Order: sequence, then C-alpha cells, then structure tokens
Amino acid sequence: MNRTLRALLLLPALALAPLPNPLPGAAWAQAAPEAAEPVRIVNRTGQPATALHAVRSGRTDWGGNLLNRGPLPTNAAFAMRPGAEAGCRFDIRLVLADGREAVTRNQDICATPRVELYTAAAPAAAPTPPAAPQVAAARPNANARRVSTGTGFLVAPGLVMTNQHVVGGCDRILARMPGGAWLAAVPPARVDRALDLSVLSIPGANGPALEFRNAPTLRRGEGVVAYGFPLSNLLSADPKLTRGEVNGLAGIRNDPNTIQISAEVQPGNSGGPLLDMQGHVVGVVVAKLDSRRVQNVDNVNFAVRGEAAQAFLRRAGISFRTAESRGADLSAADVGDIANRATVLLRCEG
Repeated sequence: MNRTLRALLLLPALALAPLPNPLPGAAWAQAAPEAAEPVRIVNRTGQPATALHAVRSGRTDWGGNLLNRGPLPTNAAFAMRPGAEAGCRFDIRLVLADGREAVTRNQDICATPRVELYTAAAPAAAPTPPAAPQVAAARPNANARRVSTGTGFLVAPGLVMTNQHVVGGCDRILARMPGGAWLAAVPPARVDRALDLSVLSIPGANGPALEFRNAPTLRRGEGVVAYGFPLSNLLSADPKLTRGEVNGLAGIRNDPNTIQISAEVQPGNSGGPLLDMQGHVVGVVVAKLDSRRVQNVDNVNFAVRGEAAQAFLRRAGISFRTAESRGADLSAADVGDIANRATVLLRCEG
C-alpha cells in the first residue's frame, strides 16, 4: 500500500451490517373557459358565512376558501365559474360565523347552477391522530467486550448519517440523542463503502434534521464548523466544536469526493457534520493524516463532500432537506446550536 495512504488515519468508531398528488379540486380562474352562466351558491342559513368551499365530489379535503373578499351575508349569493375541465359533480360547504357548517354533496351544478344551503350543523370533530408509537429506551451494555464511539447526524426523521467505518462490524449500535436518551439502531444499514458513508435506521430519533447546502458552489477559504464527539472516553461527554476553513476541493490523490479542511478533528469525530457558516451541511467528517507517520504534517483533515453525500441519499431513496447559503454568516456558536439539535453520539458494542 502507498506510504501516504497508510498514513491516512480513519477516525475510528462504530459498526452495523451493510444493506445490501392530492386529487385536483375546482379550478376557479378568470382566464378559464366560462360556463353558459355562473354557478350561484346562496346562503340561506340565517348566519353570515366566513368560508365557502367547493371541490369535485370524492375529494378528501375541502381545498381553499373562496370568500377572499370577506364574509357572505345571509340570503346573499356567491357567483363562481368553474373551469371547463372541473366537471359537474361538486361537494359544497359553507362555514358560518358561529362555527356551524352547511354542506351539500354530489351536487350537479351543470343541471342546477343555483345551489341554496339552508341547514347548518355543528362541525364534525376532527379525527384523533394515532398516538406516536412508544420507543423503548436502550441501555449501553457495560459488559461489552469491545466498545468504540463516533458521531452521526439526522438527515430525516429516524435516519442518521455517519461513516461506514464507524458502523462496520458492530454487534449492536446505540445513539445518544441530544436530550440524553439512548436509542438502538435497527439493521440493516444503507451503506456506500466507496464513499465511506452509511445511514442508520433509529426509531424514535425524530429531532430536526440538518439541511444540506445546494448552492452556491463551495469555495476554498470558506469558513466551516466540525461538530461531534472526539475522544469521548477521555474528554467530556458533551459534543465539541472546531472551526476552520476549506483548504482544498479534493482529497488524497485528487479524490473528487472529499475536501480538505483545517477544522481539527480527532478519533470519534468520524461521521459528524461539517457545516458552513449558515448551518448547512457541506461535508461528513471522515479522516485526518496521522502526523506520527507523516513527517512535517500537521492538521490535515478530510470530509466527504456534501454533494457526494446527497447523491448517496438519493440512490438510497431517502428524502432530505436542502437550502441555499446566500445570507449573512452566523457566529460559530449559532452554527453549533443548529448542529447540536441533530448530532448524536454513536456507540458500537462488539
């Protein structure tokens, strides 16, 4: 193996086995083809109506409020002209000032272009959302024969990105969430060994996910923040922040999937987010050159490029959030606050 490559120290840590439109509603547009005459909806309820909804029959929601110019008084009519493609069968609802509703369904507005609503009833109770499943807290195994730690960060609800070398070969993986609770990862993981990336499924890890930067293109000299849990068995248990710059836009031997950074990282930082000064992910911390093996080298660190990480997530079918970094820069402390809500300590037990 090339001596320089042998000197590349992967920041050690964990392990896991690799993995292998709503229905359209009524269209009201002045430019749409007009019916022979407008459809008139008459309020005969004895109360002013604060909202009027009209959607094609069979739709499961009521769409937008058509009363964009104020309430519809009692005995007043609202004229509407549905687009020619909207069809004839409509469900119509008036919402009154006292909260009651007047509803008529499957109304043929082509045959009867005048619809009068009289009877109002209390609104139907909203369905109770199903209770969120309870996720049992996990406990670290104090008797585990082999333990290592690393860092990960939420890219979507229940999904944590890290390095593959952090999660390769573990019997069990736990994540300590920002609030202190331990949760267990559920195999299989989604893995890209060439990029040294993995995504873990961690039920209950539902905090805010970090956003990936999608513009502008990253430049040399930009400030970056690395966030994670270096040397967690030696240093304090809380996350650590280091600030630096983008030194180079390629890694060892011109690897286009990595970037070189001056933000110092240590074993345990592996898999942690590298963020720009607006709190958007531009990389995944992966490695450093070992100054004990390469003479006259100090503080040479690497991260998987953010674009490569995004491409991996797309190949894995994972939806994630992106944002542009075009506003004013934040302080390093503010970037750290953003990272803290989504960054987890990973514990590998063997």
